Amino acid sequence: MSIFPTSTPDLPPEDEGPVLPEEQKPHRFPQTLRELWQRLLKLGLGETALRVITGVLALVLILVVVGIMQKYFLNSTSSAQAASITTLTPTTASTVLPVTTTAAENQAVVAQSSFGISRLPVLHTNLPSKPRSDIEQYTVKEGDNLFSIAEMYGLKPESLLWSNRYTLGGIPDNLSVGMDINIPPEDGVIYEWQTGDGLNGVSKFYGVTAQDILNWPGNNLDPNKIGDLSMPNIKTGTVIFIPNGDGGSVDWLPHITRDTPAESTSFGDGFCGVVTEGLMGTGTYIWPTTLKYLSGYDYTSIHHGIDIAGKLDYPVYAVDSGVVVYAGWNNSGYGNLLIIDHGNGWQSVYGHLDRILVSCAQNINQGEEVALLGTTGNSSGPHLHFELRKDGSTVNPWDFLTQ
Repeated sequence: MSIFPTSTPDLPPEDEGPVLPEEQKPHRFPQTLRELWQRLLKLGLGETALRVITGVLALVLILVVVGIMQKYFLNSTSSAQAASITTLTPTTASTVLPVTTTAAENQAVVAQSSFGISRLPVLHTNLPSKPRSDIEQYTVKEGDNLFSIAEMYGLKPESLLWSNRYTLGGIPDNLSVGMDINIPPEDGVIYEWQTGDGLNGVSKFYGVTAQDILNWPGNNLDPNKIGDLSMPNIKTGTVIFIPNGDGGSVDWLPHITRDTPAESTSFGDGFCGVVTEGLMGTGTYIWPTTLKYLSGYDYTSIHHGIDIAGKLDYPVYAVDSGVVVYAGWNNSGYGNLLIIDHGNGWQSVYGHLDRILVSCAQNINQGEEVALLGTTGNSSGPHLHFELRKDGSTVNPWDFLTQ
């Protein structure tokens, strides 16, 4: 008989502990967190730990939201902008063609994002106009006039006339097709510097100050180098701009060259000589003063006019449009005499005037006040001696005047 047992009892392996029921097995992960928390509490770091954990969770939440936005909104918007830029940016080797889209494509662009307000790409940008400081040149085209050109540049027509003194000569009708004119940067006067000019004199003439001229950037005048304002260091022929300068009143009435020059049929101190241009009449003649009855002689073979009643300094009106050919004293009994030529051989005559309000060669419109009624010359009291002449001979005014 052997002294060793014939079978070996079932012993648990050395590296295994006793087998415990499933519910009694230790849970290491929760136990470790509790131990860690207990240690933090013992160290007085519990409140700090809570703040750190809360901050970390908030940061994670923000990152999640940003990621969603980037995925669904920013990426789609960037793609649309990149496509638009690619379409609108020309290269040296390509030609930019007009971009057209259908209504369906437009709706697709609008529907790309639900995060915010979308809009269609704008293919044109309106840039604000920049103020000019330089003088420009404009070539007159068919149908242009000073008023239309001034409106085109946002200027007053007077500024164009004053700025082209040497081209237009102060006469608007001298504008012609193909002519190059100066366009000032704003309302004012373009002036060419003359020998002997002084800044004080030029500025005073145009109603501004010397500093207004010096400070305009386009004039390129250095105040430190200009010297004496009465004899400034400005080279003759230099073109300067006078901002807000006023060149004086402008006669916008048309200047009409007459086929037959106008000349007074009476002579004396007020004779204007030969007038080659001026307004032409309409051929109708209105009543020349306020009252409409006579106070003296009527038209006869020896009295070649009518004496219209009136009081001293009553207004006297031009019976028709025309040009002044006589304005002044007359020694033949008329006293202060005014004669207006209406063209086609017609002239109107106004005698015994107290004052004449117009001058030689001046354009006159029908109905314009031209004088004040008086009693000068061979006159016994205030009245208007009025005549109508055709080709140098008097006619009966009653046959032509309308009351």
